[in-house]
Amino acid sequence: MPHDSPPSFGIMTAPMQVAYHDVLQVWREADTIPAIEHAWLFDHLLPIAGELTGPVHEGWTLLAALAAQTRRLRLGLLVTSNRFRPPALLAKIATTVDVVSGGRLDFGIGVGSRPGHPLARREYEAHGLPFHDTADAVGSLAEACTVIRRLWTEDEPFDFDGVHHRLTGAFGNPKPVQRPHPPILVGGRSSATLRVAAEHADLWNIPGGGDIAELAGRSALLDRYCAEIGRDPAAITRSIGLPVSYDRPGPTRDAIGAAVEAGFRHIVLGLPAPYPAGVARWVADELIPTH
Repeated sequence: MPHDSPPSFGIMTAPMQVAYHDVLQVWREADTIPAIEHAWLFDHLLPIAGELTGPVHEGWTLLAALAAQTRRLRLGLLVTSNRFRPPALLAKIATTVDVVSGGRLDFGIGVGSRPGHPLARREYEAHGLPFHDTADAVGSLAEACTVIRRLWTEDEPFDFDGVHHRLTGAFGNPKPVQRPHPPILVGGRSSATLRVAAEHADLWNIPGGGDIAELAGRSALLDRYCAEIGRDPAAITRSIGLPVSYDRPGPTRDAIGAAVEAGFRHIVLGLPAPYPAGVARWVADELIPTH
């Protein structure tokens, strides 16, 4: 991966076990700090950590609210669960957020919730949502990316007759502010998801915090899948999510250095709640290297 562009840094505030105004305060502060270029939420309907009956806010609704109260940050969900919303509905939701934000959306999408994670799995049963096997879910994700891009870009209604999704007279108006469409970030580590990323993604994200050599190996596999379909691997920005400890910033700084060295140019720093006062300024001062 070429190391020509400086890395960009963002924050992730998981909207669980936290109040709306606490998230808003962090995003408003981050919006005033140029070193922080992007901000993210996650997409879960029940908490996946902490008190199981604690608060968790719906990601896209909250993102729209934060988009209306920020001016500069790029923003998105890391990542939308493709299992929660039909793709044409998701395209409409995402377009609305891109319009509200004035063209600042990065559209993150993934298969949705690791099947082996019991806390992630329970939200489907609790909301009456089907949970299909992984092969089905990956096929659905590939079709969803195609449908969503077409809704964002095509000027005439169209039909789509896929294995997983069927639409008649599909049409998107308004179009997103960003042309031809918002950047698409595909998140995940499985080989099947990486094949979807090779075809559809402008950015690819993987959760970090583990062995950077293993993560770099997944990035190399993405390179290979790109080459197989004739796409330049450098066209996909490599993104990594890294956990933050307020008490011990040193390991996070080390992880950032290793990730950048491994070719990851898009660094998302996960901020645990509760948030200390001035946390965005602390991130900029303590974690983000000066270029």
